[in-house]
Amino acid sequence: MSYTLTGPARHEVDIRKSRFLALAAPIDSPQSAQAFLEAQRDPQATHNCWAWQVGDQYRFSDDGEPGGTAGRPILQAIQSQDCDRVAVLLIRWFGGVKLGTGGLARAYGGTAAECLRLAEKTELREECRVRCSCLYPDMDRIQARLLAAGARIEEARFDAHGVVWDLVMALADAAELETLYVDQTRGQGDWRVLTD
Repeated sequence: MSYTLTGPARHEVDIRKSRFLALAAPIDSPQSAQAFLEAQRDPQATHNCWAWQVGDQYRFSDDGEPGGTAGRPILQAIQSQDCDRVAVLLIRWFGGVKLGTGGLARAYGGTAAECLRLAEKTELREECRVRCSCLYPDMDRIQARLLAAGARIEEARFDAHGVVWDLVMALADAAELETLYVDQTRGQGDWRVLTD
């Protein structure tokens, strides 16, 4: 079982005169991770170290700290708390006291772990993508029912007859949503599970 954050989180701590600020956020792709990191980094800080994980993809950066003392401990904090689709940026303002490699790893990993521990989380469920269509007269009613049942519209394309939606939903809910969809379209709509 894995978790993501319900929203942004922050945790700040002073360790031997250095200030460490952890900023964490839910992400859904490597691109959204990079956008979060670029938007939140502080160019005035001594170091902007980070890590993110989306499924089996992950990246981390020590941003000038000794190799293995910042990015990897942040990633380990993400993984040790069974988090996925999460990015953590840890900003450090150096206070004049060197921490050594072990101290740095504990400071970065510990601050990231505490930020994630305090953050509000939600369970991640396996998702699937579905392409479906319906006629204009049914569109508003069907869209409202699908959204109320937990589907998300990823893309909508319109033609002369109606709409084609690409939906994302929990895999566990897909069969129930298909039944709802068939009922709402009176069997006239098209429902197809997409494979990447």
